[in-house]
Amino acid sequence: MKAVTWHGKRDIRVEEVRDPFIKEPNDAIIRVTSTGICGSDLHLYEVLGPFMAEGDILGHEPMGVVEEVGAAITDLKPGDRVVIPFNISCGHCHMCGMELYAQCETTQVREKGMGAALFGYTKLYGQVPGGQAEYLRVPEAQFGPIKVPEGPPDERFLYLSDVLPTAWQAVEFAHIPEGGSVTVFGLGPIGQMSARIARHHGHRVIGVDGVIARLEMARRHDIEVIDASEVTDVPEEIRRLTAGRGTDSVIDAVGMEAHGSPAAKIAQTLTGLLPGAVAAPLMTNAGVDRLAALNQAIDSVRRGGVISVIGVYGGMTDPLPMLRMFDKGITLRMGQAHVRRWVGALMPLVTDDADPLGVMDLTTHRLPLEEAPMAYEMFQKKAGGAVKILLKP
Repeated sequence: MKAVTWHGKRDIRVEEVRDPFIKEPNDAIIRVTSTGICGSDLHLYEVLGPFMAEGDILGHEPMGVVEEVGAAITDLKPGDRVVIPFNISCGHCHMCGMELYAQCETTQVREKGMGAALFGYTKLYGQVPGGQAEYLRVPEAQFGPIKVPEGPPDERFLYLSDVLPTAWQAVEFAHIPEGGSVTVFGLGPIGQMSARIARHHGHRVIGVDGVIARLEMARRHDIEVIDASEVTDVPEEIRRLTAGRGTDSVIDAVGMEAHGSPAAKIAQTLTGLLPGAVAAPLMTNAGVDRLAALNQAIDSVRRGGVISVIGVYGGMTDPLPMLRMFDKGITLRMGQAHVRRWVGALMPLVTDDADPLGVMDLTTHRLPLEEAPMAYEMFQKKAGGAVKILLKP
C-alpha cells in the first residue's frame, strides 16, 4: 500500500509499504477514505524528529471502511463506515472507566512514562503506524472505532477523530461561566472549532491570530477577531474590549508552534539538528517551547479565570510566571483529548443537516495522498490560505 512516511526534518515521502494485517483478536483493518494533516503533525515535521524512526507512517485523523476484523470483535463488520479516534484506548481499564481515555492503562507507553498510545505519533506514544495511508490496523477495535452513517461526505464526520473532540474538551476545560467570555489564541483547525463551539454555547468569543485566511474564516462564524500582526499588545487589546478585566477564560490552541520567543526558537532549531540519541534526552529534560501564546494567555485572562491549554507543548523545564499566575488565582487545565468521552455530545451536531458547527467550512484543501509532501510544506508555511488539509488515498 501507499503511505506517508517520515525520513527526517521536512522530509516527508509517499512510499510503498507492507499492508497491515490482523495481529491480535481485537484488531480491525480499515481502508482509509480520508485522513487529515494535523497541526501536531507539523511538530514531527519540524521539531520532534529525535523521537521518530525513518519510515514511520504518519497521521492520526483517519476514517474509512472496515475491511477485516479480528476474532474478538463482535460489533464491527466489513463494510461498516467508521471514524478512528487518534488515541488508542481499551474502554475497560480504570482510567477508561473514569472517561480519561487519553490515559488508558492498557495502551499506556510506560517505558517512556507517557499516556495512551497514539496513531502515527513517535516512539513516545508507542510508534503505532498512522492513518495517512491506504490501509490502517486499528488495535483495541472493540472500543475505538466510531460508526457513522452512510451518505454524507467524509468531512461531515472525519473531524470526530481529533479536531472536534479536542476543541470540545478545550471549551469544557475552560469552564466559561454562563454568558461569559473566552479568548482563543490560535485560529488553526482546533482554535476555529473551539471558537465555534464556545459561540454555540452562547459565549462571547475573541479569536487571536495573525493569518488573514484564519481571521476571515473565524469572522464567517460570528467570532470577534484580533489580528496579532497588527496589534502591538494583544492582552492590552483584550482588556480594552472587556472593561479592563480580560476574558473569563482563555484557550491556548497554539502550543509549541508559537512565534515570538527567539531564544526558544533557536533551541528548537539546534536541538532538531542534533543526532537523535543526543537530542531525545535533551528535549525530554529541557525547556524548548516558545511560550509566547501561553504567556499572553496568562496576561489576558481575568483574575480568578481559567486557562485551557489544548495546544501541544514538548519541554520539561519551560519557565512559567508562577508569581503572576498565583497572584491572579488562575486555574490551568490541559491534556490530550479523551475522544470517546465527547462523541455523544458531538454526534447530534455533526449529523444535523443545518451544520451548526460549520464542519463543512473547515477544509480548505483536498489533495491526493501522493501530494502529501507538498501539503505538509503548504500547511507548515500557512501558504495558499491553508487552514485544514485533507488527503484522499
